[in-house]
Formats: sequence, C-alpha cells, structure tokens
Amino acid sequence: MATYVKSFELLCSSAKLERDKGVLELETKLKSADQNDYRTVENRLLKMFDTLCTTWETKHGALIGSKTLLEHPECSDDFSQKLQPNLMRCLEDNESRVRLAAGEAMGKLCKRYGPDIYVTSKDVILEGVKSNLERQPHFAGDEHERHEVEHLLTKLSSSPRQDSPQSSPKDAIEIFHDTAGWKSLETWMKCLQCVVDGCGPRFNKHIDQSLLNLIFQVLTHTNRFVRETGYYVCASLVNCSTKNSEDHDSQEDAIVFYGQQFAEHLAEGLADNWSQVRLASSVATRQFLLGLPKDEVETYQPLLVPRMCLNRYYVAEGVRIYSQETWQQVEGDEGKQIVEKNISHVVEFYESQTEADNHAVREAACACIAELGSKVDNDIVRPYVAQLLQCLLVCFQDDSWPVRDAACVACGNFVLCFPEESRSSMDALYVLFFENLQDNIPSVRQGSAVALGNVIRAYGKEASVKIIAKIKEGLSGVEQQPANSETYASFEKVPATYGVVKRVRDHHDDKSHTNQTMYSCGSLAPKMARGGGCMDHHFKRPSEPWELAEGCIHMISEVSRIKEYATEISQLLPLLSQASTHRHYIQHFNLLETLCKQLSRIAEGIGKRTFKMHIELFFDSIFYSLMSDNILTSTAAGQCLQSLSQLIGPNILKGRIEQHNPSYLTHWNSGQSTAGQSNQRPTGFRPPVY
Repeated sequence: MATYVKSFELLCSSAKLERDKGVLELETKLKSADQNDYRTVENRLLKMFDTLCTTWETKHGALIGSKTLLEHPECSDDFSQKLQPNLMRCLEDNESRVRLAAGEAMGKLCKRYGPDIYVTSKDVILEGVKSNLERQPHFAGDEHERHEVEHLLTKLSSSPRQDSPQSSPKDAIEIFHDTAGWKSLETWMKCLQCVVDGCGPRFNKHIDQSLLNLIFQVLTHTNRFVRETGYYVCASLVNCSTKNSEDHDSQEDAIVFYGQQFAEHLAEGLADNWSQVRLASSVATRQFLLGLPKDEVETYQPLLVPRMCLNRYYVAEGVRIYSQETWQQVEGDEGKQIVEKNISHVVEFYESQTEADNHAVREAACACIAELGSKVDNDIVRPYVAQLLQCLLVCFQDDSWPVRDAACVACGNFVLCFPEESRSSMDALYVLFFENLQDNIPSVRQGSAVALGNVIRAYGKEASVKIIAKIKEGLSGVEQQPANSETYASFEKVPATYGVVKRVRDHHDDKSHTNQTMYSCGSLAPKMARGGGCMDHHFKRPSEPWELAEGCIHMISEVSRIKEYATEISQLLPLLSQASTHRHYIQHFNLLETLCKQLSRIAEGIGKRTFKMHIELFFDSIFYSLMSDNILTSTAAGQCLQSLSQLIGPNILKGRIEQHNPSYLTHWNSGQSTAGQSNQRPTGFRPPVY
C-alpha cells in the first residue's frame, strides 16, 4: 500500500492539476499491479467516500480514481456493486464537478455491465431530470447566492434608453432563464448521456416513449445550456442504432421506430437562435442520418435538408464547418440533386429565415438563396424566382449591414441567372444597388459593385448607360466632399460592428457604464427586435461623397473585366484620375488606397496597350500615396507599382516614370521594397461567392 500513498494524496488535493496527476500515477501503477494491489486500491477508494468530513475535492478524486479503476478488467464485481450507491449520492452533490464525475463513472459501469446498471438507477436519474426542469429565479440557496441573483435581475431590468419600453421585469426573468446556469439539470442530463454512451447499441431496447417525452421536453427548454445538453443526449441516443448489428431488424430498431419524432426535434435545434444549440443539434443530426438505412434517410430529407443547407453558411464557424462536413458525409456527390428534389421545402424554409430576428440567420439565408441561383438547375428554380427576389428585396433594406451586403450579392446573382424574371424588379433594385454603392461600410460598397457588374452582364447596354452615368456622378462628386467630418463628430471613426456606429462618449463617465442593460456575448440578436439593439437604424449615418467615389472605383474595376466595355472604361480614366487629386478631406487616403489596389486589375481588364495611354495620369496619385505616412495606403501603392511593373514590364514603367517626373525614381526602389514578396490578392478584389 505504501507505493500508492502518494497517488491517493494527489487524488485528495485541492488543486485540479494535482488530482489529474494522481490519476496518471494510479493508472501507471495499476499496469503492473497484482490482485492484492487491486483489492487494496478498491478499499481505499471506497473509504474516501465514507469519510464524514469529506471535502468535494476528495470525493472528486475518489470518483476519477474509480473511473480509472473500472477500465481495468481486474477490477472486482464487489467493488462495482459497492460503488454504485456512492455514485448515486454524488449525483446530488452541491458541487457540479462532483456530479459530472459521478455521471462519467456511471457511464464506465454501464460500459462494463451493460443496461442492467441503467435499469437499477433509471428512476433516480430520470427523476433528477424531471425535478430540475422548473425553477424560480429566487431559488433556495444561501444568502449570498440569493443576493447575487437579485442583483443580476436588477441589472437585466434596467434600460439604457429612458424612452425605450423594451425592458421589463418579465423580460429580465426570461433573459436570466435563457442564459444563466440551471443548477443540477445539466449534470443529470450529462449523467444520462454517459449512461447511454456506456451502453451503446445495447441501450436501444430501453428507448421508449416515456424516455423520449422527457428528453424532448428538455429540447424545448427555455435555457440554452439545457437545450444544448439535451441535443447531445439525443446524439448519444441516435447513436444506439442497431444498423451495424448482425441481427439488425429495422422494425425493432427504436431509432427507426421513433425516427419522425427525432427528425422534428432535430429540425427545431438546427434552427435555434443560439449557435451552441445549433452545433449540438448538428452533431445529433449527423449521427441520426448516418445511423439510418438509406431508404429511411430519404423520408426525413424534406424536413432536415433545408436546415442543413442553411447552416453551411451560418456565421458561427464551428456550426458552418461541421455542417459542411456533415453535408459531404451524408449526401456525398448527390447534394445538388437532393436540393432539386426538395426544392419547394428548401425555398419555403429559406423564405422564412429571411424574416428571422437573428441577423446572422438572415445573412445566411441570403447566401443560400444566392446559391440556388448559381448552382441549382435554372428550370428547377425558375417557378420560385419572384418570391425569392421579393425576400431579397426586403433583406436589401435591412438595418444590419452584413444582411444588406449578402442580399445585394444574391440579387446580382439572380439577375445574372434569371434576367427576364428579374426585369420587373429592376427599378427597385437599381435604387438599392446605388444606395449600397455609397454605403458607410467598405465591403458593402464592394459587394454592390460586384452585383452591378452582373447586372451589366445580364442586360448589356440597357444597364451600362445607367451605371456608367452613376460612375461619372460619383467621381465628379468628390469635389463637393467637406474638408472635415465635423457633422459626424459624435460618431467613432471606425468600422461598425453589426452595423452599429457608436457615439463618442466621455469614457470617464461612470454613469454610461454602470447599471446598464446586460447582454450575453454569445449572441445579441436573439433577444433584440429587428429595429433595435445591434440593428438600430438610428445609428446609421448619411453617406459622404468620397464613399460613393470609392464605390465607383470598385465599379470601374468590375466593369473592366467585361471586354465589351473596355473602351467606355478607358474613357473614364481621366475622370478617375481627376477624382484622386482631391486631397482636401481626411479620408482621401482611403480612396487612394482603393485606387492603388484596383488600378492593376483595371489595367488587366482593358488591356495593357490601352492602359499605357493613360498611365501617366495616375503617377502623381500613386507616388503621393507611396510617400504618405498612412501605412495601408503606402503599402497599397508599393504593391500597385509592383503589379504594373509585372504587367507592362519594369523597364517600360521605369521609363514612363522618369519621363513624367524624374524625382519619382528616388522612390521607385523604395516602392519595390515596400511591396516586398507579397503575393496576396488585392484586398479590393471580391472573389465569386459560389
């Protein structure tokens, strides 16, 4: 026993790192232990549970030590039998880490002895879940705990705007229920999950309607952490399919038998407002579909396919990547055909998601609608073009700029793919496209240029006349740009987050940061109306002339890629050059940066022979940018010179520079070194979305 003293001292430590170290030591020593050593360790672990003054750290150490011991076949049945009552007591402990460890140990028992362990503890576990489904905010607890809850509810009830009636005590309680921990419910559910995982396919025959009713009640719970845990339990349940068993009978497989109920609740989770819940439901959905026979999978495609499609474009990276991998694993190379087969369900779901409260969902819906236009057979989508365009027109006017941007690009794709069906909406679309072309957000201006480029490809001369006229208007308007932006001095001069342009405040004013409404960092949108919070249109400032001019530079770059309009674009170059010479306003560096990034692309589009006729027009602006103190603009100018050198030849470019202004040659070498070895695509270039 002396050789195990150190291990048990570490297991009882108050430091987690030392308890983990104790588990590793115990594991190492058990590899060379004999039967007597195993009995000694078993007795010592059981004794750790029996001590009256046992701290939670000691109980936790006993639990993780027992879990390690159960993985060894030399562990006795007598120890397992005596351990189970201790685990049941620990499942009701006040410390969540003890409850979680007890659930994991129960899972090891089930893995060793099968569903019999579940049968003997079923009533306690399920009652633990049922009894914790409901709670009051002022739950029983110590005085400090009650005080903290009351303080949190008070902060949640406060409103940052005196004239806004959006907050109320009822709202505060709902937010509290949605975001705060839910005492023991999560850990009881984790215990059930461990039990199911431990039993594996052997648990299949224990899946009945009463168990599912309880699980499904958890899936509709108000608290997001509880819903998340519930979907992970579902993932474990659907993984119990007997599909791969030798004696598989789909009629007796509980997952197949209750498949419709599983599918309906998984569909709800795939459309949940919280990213963590979506991810958990995505995990369960993958397990569900991969565990079903192929003919059964087709039954649930109308319900699940639209939601799986949308989550491939969801803003949360974990959900997006996992959903893309699931799509490949489940649908393989038949994804396009499956979408076409279920097109009516897909369109209906996408349409509903463009009206979601969560701006991230609306953005993903616009991206998915664009995908339908560019990837799915046109004849399949054509009957739905009118209603999809109407949805995009609504999103085009959204208060959240990422939604406007996605809707703009999607409309451009639809116009290109369905020009005749889109013609009736063009009067409204031109107005919206041009509004986005001068939006406060650079990427929105860039997206509008991409969309308008597709409009010209679709309608030719009819569209180019209007768009080129707008370009001329925008480039000429820079002259009217105010010398400063004092009109907007109350706003911060930084890119907005979710479309919010924050007002500049006195940051030493504690009142503006004290007792204000609290929001979870997990997601702002689920608890806010579309017209408020992170999508409050009152925060959007009017556009400035230089922003339209910068959007027109992107527009020239896009149209230059259309060979039929190379001559018309070349005729705009003197006006573009003139616009870049106005430097009386602070933001002229932004416009020059965009010019430097796009100039080589414009040159490639209209052809180097044509561009060389106008290249001297831009030397002053390029070298002014190169010599500026603005690092981004200077770097863009250096990369511009490098790109032009590669396009028309370094000697020709050097000769033209020397002829225009010999003093610029001094900075020619510095421009080359500034560009360095950068092979990056100009940030002004917007690659195709699909």
